[in-house]
Amino acid sequence: MSGRGLPRVADLALAALGLLVGAPIVAVSAAAIKLTSRGPVIYRSSRPGMGGAPFDCFKFRTMYDDAEVRQDELEEQNEQAGALFKIRDDPRVTPVGRFLRRWSLDELPQLFNVLQGEMSLVGPRPLPDRDFERLDEWHRKRYLVLPGMTGLWQVSGRSELDFDELVRLDFLYLERWSVFLDLSIMLKTIPAVLRRRGAW
Repeated sequence: MSGRGLPRVADLALAALGLLVGAPIVAVSAAAIKLTSRGPVIYRSSRPGMGGAPFDCFKFRTMYDDAEVRQDELEEQNEQAGALFKIRDDPRVTPVGRFLRRWSLDELPQLFNVLQGEMSLVGPRPLPDRDFERLDEWHRKRYLVLPGMTGLWQVSGRSELDFDELVRLDFLYLERWSVFLDLSIMLKTIPAVLRRRGAW
């Protein structure tokens, strides 16, 4: 088996294991969302995947149901430079959603994206269409591989990093990719989540 074939086998095995072990957390999170705010439990966000092909990225819904409608009015409050949109105290985020984001639990449904071959456990983060449309052409090199649930950006500070740093880390990942690098990132993800640095 080639080196590039190993990550897919690991993705399938670890994603299935993650869903099995995390089933109680998934169930409690889903119930908390359903009981505290209106709207679907799972939020489907159309995002460009490998080669720019769109796919539905699954997340637990962390915002109120009118979040997309309110996007334009909040643009001027954006705290990130470049193509990203982030507000530390985004008024659209529900109390339960804030907790889920703080502990990165909102991303657990992406394990289904991994099983479907739309994402990998490790890779550049899939950006929303709003952010993707603001990328320069040279930025799109990051779409040469499957987007990931975690990556160098997640273990290096997440939202505390600016857009240029995100792109630099993505390109560094592409240039230095190895099975060992993926393993190293996965091992660093758990302490990064527990530290909650940049999780907003």
